[in-house]
Amino acid sequence: MKINIQKLEGTEFQRKVWGAISKIPKGKTVTYKELANKIGRPLAVRAVGNSVGTNPFPVVIPCHRVLRSDGSLGGYSGRGGAKTKRMLLIKEGVYF
Repeated sequence: MKINIQKLEGTEFQRKVWGAISKIPKGKTVTYKELANKIGRPLAVRAVGNSVGTNPFPVVIPCHRVLRSDGSLGGYSGRGGAKTKRMLLIKEGVYF
């Protein structure tokens, strides 16, 4: 399923975060801090986290690939929460 991020309802900042998430390859992860850097807003780590949490299409916009700086899972707004996030990552070959 392909989604046009720019047509999604949300702020410009949220759409920028969701667009960056969409570019994370399967089997790879980034931290919230790395994601903030990728969008050119290195001090906006908390705002990035909030935007990740409002992702309207978990899995399609693969926010399960975003982890905390310490390598822990963090939250997941999709069905099943962190348990599902862990399962999706393992399915992609990411192990903890």
